[in-house]
Amino acid sequence: MTANTITPATTAPTPARPVYRVTGRRVVRSEWSKFWSLRSSWITLGVAVLFLVVIGVIAAALYSPSGPLGGKDAASGAALTLALAGTNLAALAVGALGVLLSAGEYSTGMVRSTFAAVPGRLPVLWARCAVYGPIAFVTSTVGALVSFLLGSASLDGEEIALSLGDPGVFRCLVGAGLYLGLVGVYGVTVGLLVRNNAGGIAILAGVVLVLPGLTGLLPSSLGDTVSRYLPSNAGQSVMTLHESSDSLVSPGAGATALLVWAVLLLAGAAYRLRHSDV
Repeated sequence: MTANTITPATTAPTPARPVYRVTGRRVVRSEWSKFWSLRSSWITLGVAVLFLVVIGVIAAALYSPSGPLGGKDAASGAALTLALAGTNLAALAVGALGVLLSAGEYSTGMVRSTFAAVPGRLPVLWARCAVYGPIAFVTSTVGALVSFLLGSASLDGEEIALSLGDPGVFRCLVGAGLYLGLVGVYGVTVGLLVRNNAGGIAILAGVVLVLPGLTGLLPSSLGDTVSRYLPSNAGQSVMTLHESSDSLVSPGAGATALLVWAVLLLAGAAYRLRHSDV
């Protein structure tokens, strides 16, 4: 009598599930994908460039020697003033998009998924600014260049006419891109601080358009000092060919002031992210 031996069935080994770690590169790729997948990103960036180009071209086309900028020569930088006439409106569009990128997730509830994927939270802030800031800088700089080149065609033969190769011109156009790129970063941080679309956009608009006028209510010496270093006037400094106004600082000081504002807002947004609930 023989005993039957039962051979146990062999099962194929289950492949190990890959382990994914949260890295800065992956967070940046995620923010990049989210940015370009939103229709509002394309539309608002297009509106910002449209403001820069269209308003600059119209201002140059309407230039008259008998107008407010008449009687000036090329050294005054009036041609750049005309080319960059739409900067304030472009700043509102760029900053509003930054607010929507951050505060919009709170209104839709998407922020819970974002921070579930990135529990550390702060990498989201750094990645979002690292993605949107350069995008806003590049698109704004291109818009400023196009506005200047098209406007130069209208100003050909005028005393204020400038070319791209003239000293300081390219620096001013890149300065406009730097200012608008940092305004985009301001918008991202304000959106994280306020967590409300309408409130964030209102605050940003107030800082860009209203706050410089309110400094006139301060004592003259204090008001002049504070006004120079506000984001809008500091931005104007980096876009001005020559320091010709008591309300402006040098281009280097203006760029430093813009960066200091960015650091302060980033610090505030980082603190709020780490010490408050979603």
